[in-house]
Amino acid sequence: MENNIKVGAFFMLVSVTGFALMDLAVKWTTEDYSIGYVVFWRMIGGLIPLVFTIPRDRWAHLLTTSKPGLHFIRSLAGTIALFCVYASLHFLPLATTVSLTFASPIFSTLLSIFILGEIVGSRRWTAIAIGFIGVLVIVNPTSSGFNFYMILPILFCIFFSIVAISIRKLSETEPTYLIALYFTIFGIIASLFTIPFGGWYWWPVSLFDFGMLALVGISGGIGNLALTQAYKNAEVSIVTPLKYLSLIYGIIFGYFIWNEIPAWNTYIGAFFIIVSSLTILRREKILKKEIVPDKYIIRR
Repeated sequence: MENNIKVGAFFMLVSVTGFALMDLAVKWTTEDYSIGYVVFWRMIGGLIPLVFTIPRDRWAHLLTTSKPGLHFIRSLAGTIALFCVYASLHFLPLATTVSLTFASPIFSTLLSIFILGEIVGSRRWTAIAIGFIGVLVIVNPTSSGFNFYMILPILFCIFFSIVAISIRKLSETEPTYLIALYFTIFGIIASLFTIPFGGWYWWPVSLFDFGMLALVGISGGIGNLALTQAYKNAEVSIVTPLKYLSLIYGIIFGYFIWNEIPAWNTYIGAFFIIVSSLTILRREKILKKEIVPDKYIIRR
C-alpha cells in the first residue's frame, strides 16, 4: 500500500505540473490568439492520447450510448467551464485564477444538496461558508476597482460542479473514454463557432507559437492521464492535497514571466478556500461517504 501511495503521489505531482504548464501556455497564447482557437488546440491535443485508450472492439459502435442527454449536459457545461477558465487566465493574474478554481469542491457540495438531495451536516455547511468567505476575500466586490473578470473563475467552478455531478451519473454505465470523447468532440465543434469573431489562423504564425499551442494540448492531456493514474494508485483523500501545489507554480510563473505579484487578499482567500475544501474532503472520509474524485480534481 505504501508503494501505491508513492506512485499515486508521483502521478499527482506529474498532473499538477502538466496543468501548470498548460495554464502557462494558455495565458501566453491567448495574448495573440482567440480563446476559441486555443480551446480548439487543447481539444485536438487531448484527442490524440484519448484515441489510444479506446478498446478495439468498440470502434464499430464507438458513439453508442444510452444517455445522450446527459452527455450533452456534461459536454456543454465542460466546454463553458473551459472557455471561462481560459478567459480568466487571459484577463487575470495566474495565481488569482488558480486560487479561485480551488473552490470547485465547495460548489460541487452545494449543488449536490439541491440536485442529488445529499444531506450535509453542520460541519460541511461551515466549511462551505468558510470557502465562500475565501472567494469574497479574493474577489473583493466592495473595492472601487472591482475587476469584472473575477466572475470568470467563479463561473468555471459552477459549471465544473455540473460536470462533476454529470460524470458521477454517467460513470454508472458509461466508460471513461466515451465520456471524454463526447466532451472532446463537442468542444472542437463549439470552438469552431468562434471563428467569425477573429483571432483564428489556419496555422500558427511562428514555430514558437506552434510549440506553445501544442503544449496546451500535450500538457493538458498528460495532466488528465496522470490524474487518472494518481487516483487509481492511492486514495483520493491522500493525494488530493498535493493539487494545491499548483498555486506555487502560479505564483512563480506569474512573477517571472508576467511580473505579477498577487495581492495580499489572494493569499488569504486561497488559504480559506483550501481549508474549506480539505475540511469537506476530511468529513466525507470520516462519514465513509463515497468520495468521487471528479468532485475534487480540476480537469482543464
